[in-house]
Amino acid sequence: MRRFTAAMALTRNKIRRSRGFSLMTDQQETETFPKMPAFDYNPPAYDGPSAADILSKRRQFLSPALFHFYDSPINVVEGKMQYVFDESGRRYLDAFGGIATVSCGHCHPEVVDAITKQLNRIQHSTVLYLNHSISDFAEALASKLPGHLKVVYFTNSGTEANELAMMMARLYTGSHDIVSLRNSYHGNAAATMGATSQSNWKFNVVQSGVHHAVNPDPYRGVFGSEAEKYAKDVHDLIQFGTSGHVAAFIAESIQGVGGIVELAGGYLAEVYDIVRKAGGLCIADEVQAGFARTGSHFWGFQSHGVVPDIVTMAKGIGNGIPLGAVVTTPEIAQVLSRRCYFNTFGGNPLCTAAGHAVLRVIDKHKLQHNAFLVGSHLKQRLTLLQHKHDLIGDVRGRGLMLGVEFVTDRHSKTPAKAQALHLMGRMKEMGVLVGKGGFYGNVFRITPPLCFTMADADFVVDVMDYALSKM
Repeated sequence: MRRFTAAMALTRNKIRRSRGFSLMTDQQETETFPKMPAFDYNPPAYDGPSAADILSKRRQFLSPALFHFYDSPINVVEGKMQYVFDESGRRYLDAFGGIATVSCGHCHPEVVDAITKQLNRIQHSTVLYLNHSISDFAEALASKLPGHLKVVYFTNSGTEANELAMMMARLYTGSHDIVSLRNSYHGNAAATMGATSQSNWKFNVVQSGVHHAVNPDPYRGVFGSEAEKYAKDVHDLIQFGTSGHVAAFIAESIQGVGGIVELAGGYLAEVYDIVRKAGGLCIADEVQAGFARTGSHFWGFQSHGVVPDIVTMAKGIGNGIPLGAVVTTPEIAQVLSRRCYFNTFGGNPLCTAAGHAVLRVIDKHKLQHNAFLVGSHLKQRLTLLQHKHDLIGDVRGRGLMLGVEFVTDRHSKTPAKAQALHLMGRMKEMGVLVGKGGFYGNVFRITPPLCFTMADADFVVDVMDYALSKM
């Protein structure tokens, strides 16, 4: 009888392995996991290559710098709204994809319809000919921004947007010096990797004229929440590290890759004043915090009570389509009229049709309000979870851009990197996907599509609670 049971278990595990499921022990099978919310969709059978085949080709033909989440990476073959499906048809709640690319939800039907209609008309460069798609979207996008931020440059990515913004600032001011924050992330090209903090060694490339200010991190920062002390560091950098003049200060409204770090209250207002007195421009990197994600405002910088000179954006702007943008004032925009600047595919009809549809969907379905309501509920529940589990050192963020930092000791704030990795894998087994970030790799980045529901939020917390209780 024992041999028969063992044989049955072996057969069962072979089937599970072939379908992409993680193997479970008999003890795990008797456990009652939190139940995923119902969702009225079943994907068609997948007949493409397996996860193992794809991984083998990646290793052979793609960049060795590529990495993936989980020891056994998921082969994501389909997405619907806040869910993704693997090759076996298993459904996962995507609590991270919003920050990666998706704002409205995977394959949102209204965005897909706009893309399909435009693709059936024309897909062409916008440099030499006219097409209403780019101008209509530029008008709609400018209407979402305050003050004189009315001139739009379209790019293909956030990296391109930040590169262009820094170049414009240097040309406009005649200064070469840029101030950015430690623990920041601004892109993967030469100038943006230079602006990405030297303390974030994974992305930094040394660039002349780039100065990194002390990070105004209320949780791990050297001055706690004392914004004026962090701002003085920027003042001193400009006065003693440059000629007293600066081209620009660039910062994310909430640091994304750095671990969902909110800047100390009042910091941006003080720094913007310091930078402008030194002749510089203020650049708001809204690639991750923009497009209604913070809930209380459409743009992250608005919660700081400031108006930047240049705003950059990408990712959520196109709901998965490669699209970025720089928005600035007519006065600053004039600097490029004296140069020959163009972007062959930035603002092409297909991508701008997608971007315009995203704005319509956010407004039509009140996704900013949803981000505020669901995000507030999710943060409240995560904060209660912090009181229950000592491994949680900090819960932070706004709307549907939340971070959970894990530590082995709350007093010393010793990063719990191994525990975070284990917990991340355990949650995947139960059907929840979260992101990871922070300098130590010990922060969960919870940034789902803006269509996330209260039930989805509860499921994330219930799964995290269950996984923590079993560690």
